[in-house]
Amino acid sequence: MRHGVAWAFGLAEDLLAEALPRRWAHSQGVAERATELAHVLGTDAELLRAAAVLHDVGYAPSIAATGFHPLDGARHLRVVHGADERLVRLVANHTFALWEAEERGLRGELEAEFPVLEEPSLIDALVYCDVTTTPDGRPTTSVQRVAEIRGRYGDDSLVGRFIRRAAPELHACVARVEARLVAAPDGSAHPR
Repeated sequence: MRHGVAWAFGLAEDLLAEALPRRWAHSQGVAERATELAHVLGTDAELLRAAAVLHDVGYAPSIAATGFHPLDGARHLRVVHGADERLVRLVANHTFALWEAEERGLRGELEAEFPVLEEPSLIDALVYCDVTTTPDGRPTTSVQRVAEIRGRYGDDSLVGRFIRRAAPELHACVARVEARLVAAPDGSAHPR
């Protein structure tokens, strides 16, 4: 990876800590969850931690352009920082972003610029980290997290429609990662 985890943490902190402290707390919590998966990710552990802490940088007012944070964050990482392509694509497509992009009329744009990585275990891992972390950075379940998002945005909102549609897949990702964690508590097996 061209840029390391320390760089990712520094950039996320610069973009989020002051402007959006709760989003920064969430990002730190997501990165902490990623650390817990290191033994099942092997060589991709650092990539996951970097993507975890950077996944929401597109919310930063200083870089928000389209109002769709996965697209704005990925563009910033690619254009301004020349970040690793796998990292950029993970940020762009985190937590079923294509489905939300569809709700926003941005699916074609997101897909064309940032194709989804063909690495299901890594995608699952980032979904797991995101949807098992509260907005304040504490661990939670995917069921509680989906309920929290629906409550915060409302079922009839764009985000509410997206999260209702994505919920079964979010829960399935979490279940797959939890199964890998149980099967490889000592790090002897990798999810790839």
